[in-house]
Amino acid sequence: MARYLITGVAGFIGSNLAEALLAAGESVRGLDDFSTGRRENLEGLDGLEFVEGDIRDLETCRAACGGVDFVLHQAALGSVPRSIADPITSNAANVTGTLNLLVAARDAGVRRLVFAASSSAYGDTPTLPKVETMPARPLSPYAITKYAGEEYCRTFTALYGFETVALRYFNVFGRRQDPHSTYAAVIPKFASALLKGQAPEIHGDGEQTRDFTHIANVVQANRKACQAPAEACGQVYNVACGERISLNRLYRRIAELLGSDVEPHYGPPRPGDVRDSLADIEKARRLLGYVPTHTVEQGLAEAIQWYRENL
Repeated sequence: MARYLITGVAGFIGSNLAEALLAAGESVRGLDDFSTGRRENLEGLDGLEFVEGDIRDLETCRAACGGVDFVLHQAALGSVPRSIADPITSNAANVTGTLNLLVAARDAGVRRLVFAASSSAYGDTPTLPKVETMPARPLSPYAITKYAGEEYCRTFTALYGFETVALRYFNVFGRRQDPHSTYAAVIPKFASALLKGQAPEIHGDGEQTRDFTHIANVVQANRKACQAPAEACGQVYNVACGERISLNRLYRRIAELLGSDVEPHYGPPRPGDVRDSLADIEKARRLLGYVPTHTVEQGLAEAIQWYRENL
């Protein structure tokens, strides 16, 4: 039985990771300060050892890392718009917090840290699909903080021999993703509005494309990243489906699943948003053994059913 620390455990991704690891019989400690996580996400996670605290505090990180084999570092202040409005706080949580955790994990003898990186690091280069060898061109403070976290991970592996893996998530969605946040992701936002009979807003013309990634694929990637050989460490991997869909097509599919004929409202594009996103996932397949289990269509059916039952 391995011992895991999940930072941001009360968040959407963190709580799904905890649920999967506990179901597999692993020992799980979770750390969260509830700045964006939700207490209700921890309900039913029997066996979870929970620590309330902030990764911006080094001593909190040291205490949380004690006796742990693997750290799955999900804690962050997400959202491009939030980071544009308040870059200082995003930097403190996402950069200083990540550095604190790397130092604490290294000093505690943790075997490996897996970092939740972001596809936003690629920026808006027109080349598709996005391959890990492409230069980073972040467009927002959030993207910069996530790229900085990757570089810290790479450097800790190169300098100290501390094993790290950075996973560049592409537009993760699924059960427990919060539709009520000011910075809610597009799928829960669409579902929540349609369930209320309201018209959601699409920023821009809706023809921008994304490689949406179901939470089950992200859980798998994190577990594979812990099991991969040491040669896979100190590197960055795309975690996605390798397929893209426009926001207009996505909206129509969600409306079909919910039996709605409400038309969306179109507003101006958001600053910092990329136009198109599509991942090359060959590297993760080759070095981590990652193979997506859920297509966008399969993931949407599961997610929309969850929103139907829980909103």
